[in-house]
Amino acid sequence: MIEDYFFVGLAVALIMLLGRAVARGLGIPPAIPLVLLGLAASLLPGMSDVVIPPEVVLNLYLPPLVYHAAFLTAPRETREDAVPISVMAFGLTCVTALGVMTAVHLALPQLGWPVALALGAAVAPTDPVAATSVLKRLGAPRRLVTILEGESLVNDAVALTLFGLALTMVAEGVTFAEGGLLLVRVVAGGVLYGLVLGWAIARLRGRIKDNGAQIVVSLVTPFVAYLPAEHFGLSGVLATVSTGFYLGVRAHGLLQPSSRLTGNAFWEVLVLLLESSLFVLLGLEIRQVLADVSDYSAASLALIAALVVAVVVLVRLGWTMGVFPLARWLPGRHLSFDRVGGTHRLIMGWAGMRGAITLAIALSIPLTVPDRPLLIFLAVVVILATLVGQATTLAPLLRRLGLGEPEETMVEEARAREATMEAALTKLDRLAADGEVDERTADVFRQLLELRLDRVRAILDDETDTGDDGDTSRDPGTRGLRRQLAEVQRDKLEELYAKRRISAETQRRLIHELDLEDRRRASSPH
Repeated sequence: MIEDYFFVGLAVALIMLLGRAVARGLGIPPAIPLVLLGLAASLLPGMSDVVIPPEVVLNLYLPPLVYHAAFLTAPRETREDAVPISVMAFGLTCVTALGVMTAVHLALPQLGWPVALALGAAVAPTDPVAATSVLKRLGAPRRLVTILEGESLVNDAVALTLFGLALTMVAEGVTFAEGGLLLVRVVAGGVLYGLVLGWAIARLRGRIKDNGAQIVVSLVTPFVAYLPAEHFGLSGVLATVSTGFYLGVRAHGLLQPSSRLTGNAFWEVLVLLLESSLFVLLGLEIRQVLADVSDYSAASLALIAALVVAVVVLVRLGWTMGVFPLARWLPGRHLSFDRVGGTHRLIMGWAGMRGAITLAIALSIPLTVPDRPLLIFLAVVVILATLVGQATTLAPLLRRLGLGEPEETMVEEARAREATMEAALTKLDRLAADGEVDERTADVFRQLLELRLDRVRAILDDETDTGDDGDTSRDPGTRGLRRQLAEVQRDKLEELYAKRRISAETQRRLIHELDLEDRRRASSPH
């Protein structure tokens, strides 16, 4: 038994390495080669019997994936674009789920409404990475990226809540009216529990100075949010999202620079492993899924799959082009919709790829649900169809429409760098005037800061300036000064973000640079 697990794990690891290399070489989403290589590996002896227990996917994969996405949410941008994000995340997700439910029920009435709703909920949420990674790389309008990121975070919670409601209806036979009341309790309870837990963990992490302990707490957090909430009948996903968002908003003031660096690296690797292994394991299961749906003819499967894909794609395009503009008339204070024109809405409609969350939901369908293999098959077809058909054509479409603002992003970052350098120079002058730093040391740091400032003002700093800035790091007396100047720059970035002069992405990237410099100086020999 142990040997079997070892060989399966080894095969999954090798496929992950090969699949990501192929994706990088061909410029396609990693999910495609990972699934195909997993399918090829299932032909090997002993690999065809690999089955992922639904509870493993639901309890092991979903919490950290959802938590990580919530933690990285940009709070100010999300708040400012709350109306368009809500229109997409709540309205479109529900309409997509209901549209797929109706189409599947009409095509396969024997499945029943709750089972059809479970499939609709599985394929409703979009992938938070597939589209936005392309948009960011090509310099698409930042507001477009913000709306899509906010949508992909919130719609995960909406879809998973609908999915839980559908499973409850399958198991207990509750009516839609009873399900509506249950939905209110599940949502409100999950959000409240998540916020309370976030507050408690923030207090705890503020007292922890050890980087290893910080990672342990961050790893445990999504499971402490998800599992107890689910146990008591609340929304574990909403609890996890609320906890992650609460902690993410406070991350800069809560954690030390070294803890941020270590934590960011750990979570990047963890999410990569979870998402990649999930697609590989799906590929290993496809043979069994196809065998389980062999009662249906190939023509019937193709027709049903085409119907579901068409509903998913066309409902989103119809929503972004026709319904989304109407949100400008909703009450409340929100940004003008004038900057989201027809070309922007077309990109939003086409950027509806499905990914790891859809796969995780589909694989978490209990074994007792009727026609579970068919539901997984249809979800997989939707994932592959949107990844192949949309993810690979999104970049050419963006270029064709001329949507991109790389110069604006560069100018914003340069201005942020300029402001932080000026703040550091002001702090340095104050320290020298007060006699806390001798004039010779102050002159050395002043020259270094002014040199960087000149580069920034010429917009020539391309983030490759990682060379040695002098040998002042060897002097213990200057280390404290460096920390003070770095802290002033972090405070300035917080101020710029609060005043809406920079985005959360720019703030996060420049703080990451300051953290790296702190670590480099701390590790240099005395």
